[in-house]
Amino acid sequence: MATEDIAKKASTALPIPTVARALVAAKLLTAEQVDTVLQKGKTEGREFLEVALETKVVSSAAVAQTLSEVFAVPYVDLDAIDAMRLPQNLLDLKLCITYKVIVLGKRQNRLLIVSADPSNRDIAEKIKFATQAPVEWVVAKSDQISTILENIAKSNSLDTGSSDFEFGELEEISEEESNSTASTNEPDDAPVVKFLQKMIIDAYRMGASDLHFEPYEFNYRVRFRIDGELREIASPPAAIKEKLASRIKVISRLDIAEKRIPQDGRTKMRIAGKSIDFRVSTLPTLFGEKIVIRILDSSNAKVGIDALGYEPIEKERLLTAIERPYGMVLVTGPTGSGKTVSLYSCLNLLNKPGVNISTAEDPSEINLPGVNQVNVNDKAGLTFSAALKSFLRQDPDIIMVGEIRDLETADIAIKAAQTGHMVLSTLHTNDAPTTLTRLRNMGIAPFNIASSVILITAQRLARRLCNTCKEPADVPVDALIEAGFTYDDLDGSWTPYKPVGCAACNNGYKGRVGIYQVMPISEEIQRIILSDGSALEIQEQAQREGVRTLRQSGLQKVKIGVTSLEEVLAVTNE
Repeated sequence: MATEDIAKKASTALPIPTVARALVAAKLLTAEQVDTVLQKGKTEGREFLEVALETKVVSSAAVAQTLSEVFAVPYVDLDAIDAMRLPQNLLDLKLCITYKVIVLGKRQNRLLIVSADPSNRDIAEKIKFATQAPVEWVVAKSDQISTILENIAKSNSLDTGSSDFEFGELEEISEEESNSTASTNEPDDAPVVKFLQKMIIDAYRMGASDLHFEPYEFNYRVRFRIDGELREIASPPAAIKEKLASRIKVISRLDIAEKRIPQDGRTKMRIAGKSIDFRVSTLPTLFGEKIVIRILDSSNAKVGIDALGYEPIEKERLLTAIERPYGMVLVTGPTGSGKTVSLYSCLNLLNKPGVNISTAEDPSEINLPGVNQVNVNDKAGLTFSAALKSFLRQDPDIIMVGEIRDLETADIAIKAAQTGHMVLSTLHTNDAPTTLTRLRNMGIAPFNIASSVILITAQRLARRLCNTCKEPADVPVDALIEAGFTYDDLDGSWTPYKPVGCAACNNGYKGRVGIYQVMPISEEIQRIILSDGSALEIQEQAQREGVRTLRQSGLQKVKIGVTSLEEVLAVTNE
């Protein structure tokens, strides 16, 4: 039947959409079916194609293929496209949902728009008006478009009528508590508030340590640091960067009007009934303020020593040292190696009603009831050394110094260890033996080092293999020997494992485990220190006393299948 006869055949005088004529010409619909769909669409106030697909008088695949041929537009299979990598700053997401279209990109000055109905000139004109760019159509299946829009909407926390997640209750910060006069409760800000909530809750549930909000010239990126690696999570529209930065500043009590200098703040939020602390840092960049939020979960500091990954002999050495009445225990390693958690785990063991504990940190990351915690403030004159001097007048039993950075701090800490106090602190050195030479290079006399330091532990964090999907790895013997194994180790009683990747993990890894070098300061090592011996001499003596290097400790984790050889080689780097 000719398409011009459709209106005559139909019992209504409704206008016939171009898409209906095309489907009838392709013999996918009859005039009677068009009539039925038109009447239903008029009654419910919906588009012809939406009703036709919903009533299943025609399939979305057949429609897409037919319209691609009829209107000579490209056809795309959206199942092959990652929704999170689509540009989201070229057309407002609300308009995409309203018109049921997806932006693939921009070619010269034309927008590549995916639609189930490329014949709709009205939508093309509205998009052109909103973006000042003409439209170049691409056709795809309607159900695929709906799925991608739903995924993007969930990522950006826009309400499309349904929600598969519940937001946790974030602690309310009143306007009086902030130094801002800007309102964050206006309707236009609601998506930003929801987006921030979702990002924070997702980060907490995924075990992330940090959230990075990064503005660039044409896009915006959100990344989570999970198991020590940054993963891109969302790419919201770049237009939200100012409102998002303002919202984060308001809840962390920062000055939203100040965008020229970095700012640091804190906030507390309640997620699933649990109070979580967050540390916020802002940094002005070329295209806006980059914001990093660190999750400070106090429960991380309450894990037992066993959960940190110490081998039995290492744990025994550490516990023996911290239970002594006085002396200095040093924890060394690069930033992000878990030094703070190790120190707080020790403090938890020592935190008893009859003990006075004071800590100086920059800043205090984890709150511990029963411990007197002080944040250093260099601008106000409250440095590590100043805090230490005050501690010694506060009748302390145990002192924890966040970091020994200079000679004055080191000198006071060592004197405190020599005068009947247990002192815990950190240094940024590669391993335990070099820590002693670092103290000497700072200006500490060898006698003071030998008489105060009782144990040094160096550590790294390696990613744990996922127990669900890890598989035995076929590693050549030469590679194992080169890594540090001996021929005696290769007795066939164990096998190395490799990461695979599954739905329960992150590329084959899930969580992290500590790799430790725990070195007590024995009488022989004290003699080497007093004779101004080198780090190499100290290391050789420590090995004779059964102290493993970081590499040897990591290889032990490989033998028991906790982590992979590649991961150990990457983090020990000897």
